[in-house]
Amino acid sequence: MRRNIPLDEALAEARETYVHKHPKARAVHEEACRHLPGGNTRTVLFHGPFPLRAERGEGPYLHDVDGHRYLNLLGEYTAGIFGHSHPVIQTAIVEAAATGMNLGAHNVAEAELARLVTQRFPTLERVRFTNSGTEANLMAVATARHVTGRGKVLVFKGGYHGGLLYFGGGGMPLNAPYEFVVGIYNDVEKTRELIREHAADLACVLVEPMMGSGGCIPAEPEFLAVLREESSHAGAKLIFDEVMTSRFGRHGAGHGHGIKADLMTLGKWVGGGMSFGAFGGEKTVMDIFDPTQANVIPHAGTFNNNVFSMKAGIAALSTVFTSDEAERLDGVGNQFRQRLNQILEQHGVGMSFSGRGSLMNLHGVVGSIRSVADVQGSDDQAKELVFFDLLDRGFYMARRGFMALSIVLEAQHLDDFCNAFEDVIVKRRTALPQR
Repeated sequence: MRRNIPLDEALAEARETYVHKHPKARAVHEEACRHLPGGNTRTVLFHGPFPLRAERGEGPYLHDVDGHRYLNLLGEYTAGIFGHSHPVIQTAIVEAAATGMNLGAHNVAEAELARLVTQRFPTLERVRFTNSGTEANLMAVATARHVTGRGKVLVFKGGYHGGLLYFGGGGMPLNAPYEFVVGIYNDVEKTRELIREHAADLACVLVEPMMGSGGCIPAEPEFLAVLREESSHAGAKLIFDEVMTSRFGRHGAGHGHGIKADLMTLGKWVGGGMSFGAFGGEKTVMDIFDPTQANVIPHAGTFNNNVFSMKAGIAALSTVFTSDEAERLDGVGNQFRQRLNQILEQHGVGMSFSGRGSLMNLHGVVGSIRSVADVQGSDDQAKELVFFDLLDRGFYMARRGFMALSIVLEAQHLDDFCNAFEDVIVKRRTALPQR
């Protein structure tokens, strides 16, 4: 493959600038490597030559150990929808600490949060809490396998449902040991064929209404409709993983498409940005966890109802990120993504942003993006160059091009980002892919 020499040179320059301006981050990383594999305990945050090291956050800003301040557009991969230490959330957490931690008993807050969650998301006739989105998805899949008496799970290439349910490249060695059938996202006819082929053994279909970690690829309405129709015919459970997409609209992405899943999972922001997950759905399914019933299935977890996540979640749903605020943020995100794509098109750069609402991802390709196959030709180094150049200008996003807007970002913040982004595009235009 012929190398893009201007890109190689530009990226080397950007990396050198980063190294020069982050000596403390380098020192922390080298020490961390003595105790953590690669100095890292969360793979998605790592980037070479060594990762940024945060020291604190306030409002929309992140501060690193080298004294730099960044406008944070990463949004903690959607968990940080409230910005850093939102005062309402912070007050709820302080009050929780004041009334006692590790209670080891049912508490009032879990009942109230459950009421708010089921009220917000109509799919959830009954809900149970977990400690993460990963755990919520594992529980939802296990539940579907139990109630159907079947073993196979239909997922989609590029999908991410947690550390043990990752299908980049079709699947990972550490995935949960289920029998997976891997489909192609948004491919209606092949998906229909797969469900019918495996109908007798298919326990569930696990899908994000917008593929998040796979590149912010929205599901097409026809695709979701076929999943609903065919899974019903097959007697399989349809699971919507809305750990990320529950921020869309008044009731989440699936409801916005007019489709009700059998089970739904939540995480991230619903616990106020604290450690949190949830799974739930039809009462007839979820009643298997009712301890007053015969043949109950135990579902334990010391921190399932921890007071911090419960009270932070109550504040989040009742006061901070209301349904109206969710719709407002959707509109802001759609306009912002459109502006960024206009900048790329205006300057003839062969890159584009995909996404929906307040979630988006930069790709080194243009044209229709319907599945991960459409971004396989994306120039990864081009995205890295944009990442480092924006970081140098005081803007933080994911190295892979992902952004998740928070509610504390104001119009001027987004204007400033657009100006910086255009400055990078103009400066690096000859090094970046061309249209």
